[in-house]
Amino acid sequence: MDVLIPLQLQRKELYMAAEEKNNNIQAISEKRTYSVQEIADILQISRSMAYNLCKQQLFKTVKIGKYVRVSKSSFDEWLDNQN
Repeated sequence: MDVLIPLQLQRKELYMAAEEKNNNIQAISEKRTYSVQEIADILQISRSMAYNLCKQQLFKTVKIGKYVRVSKSSFDEWLDNQN
């Protein structure tokens, strides 16, 4: 019986971790904008190269204070159209 309790706790911890990961994925997919760093990560390029893409106005961006945010829908559409 002592072995069952730790296994049950372990299952519960794994379930909670999986649920948290799922919630994080949903939160990302519901975002309306990307940061420049996220664009760099998606494209596997440097942050400075991502800023250069933003300056080329290939997709919609907005500057909020010192931060640049990229429209998710605009970026995703641009990315889908790349060959």
